[in-house]
Amino acid sequence: MTNNTVFIILAGGQSKRMGIAKGLLDYYDTYWLLEQLNRISKTQIKEVYIGLGFHYQDYFKAIPWLAEAETDFVPFNTMKVKVVINPHPEHGSFSTLQAVLQTIEKKYDVLLCPIDIPIPNTKDLNAILEIKNEVVLPNYDGKNGHPIKLSASFWKSLTQLDPKEANARLDFQIKKINSAQITHVKVNDSAILKNLNTQKDWGDYLNQK
Repeated sequence: MTNNTVFIILAGGQSKRMGIAKGLLDYYDTYWLLEQLNRISKTQIKEVYIGLGFHYQDYFKAIPWLAEAETDFVPFNTMKVKVVINPHPEHGSFSTLQAVLQTIEKKYDVLLCPIDIPIPNTKDLNAILEIKNEVVLPNYDGKNGHPIKLSASFWKSLTQLDPKEANARLDFQIKKINSAQITHVKVNDSAILKNLNTQKDWGDYLNQK
């Protein structure tokens, strides 16, 4: 099947509760961001966009090639990676998503995931990737999680919203569309529901692995 989807990692937050940029957490002798990229590279995805914000300088210092990726795509495994810096990360993760979407060709569907939610196993990730609909949501034990797939026709309108408005949230925008335009994909990986916000969350996740 021809892949028409690019991946977005949202990593622009302050990480106040974690105390460190979440993508720079130590994951078995590599950075968590690089582990997330490695998981994505096992699929058909060929392009990844990383949305940075508050801690972009820390990311550039720890992983120097990310600074190069702000200017042009940089190869990583079987993919190429581009960095987009949100100039106003104080407006929240939706504004980081908007900043990234504004740089992507509008012919592409997108698969997006915050940095603090682990990328699921390859089988489940491919299952999400292969479904075509306006919105595709992974579902574990009756609960929706990430990564979320958005069609090009759906996400185009997201770039027009004012990020300071109350309705400038992805979940709000998804709720506005017809249920027939949303597909729920049952997955076996509970990681889609995890939210690694604190050092305790991170420690528990590592212990489970």
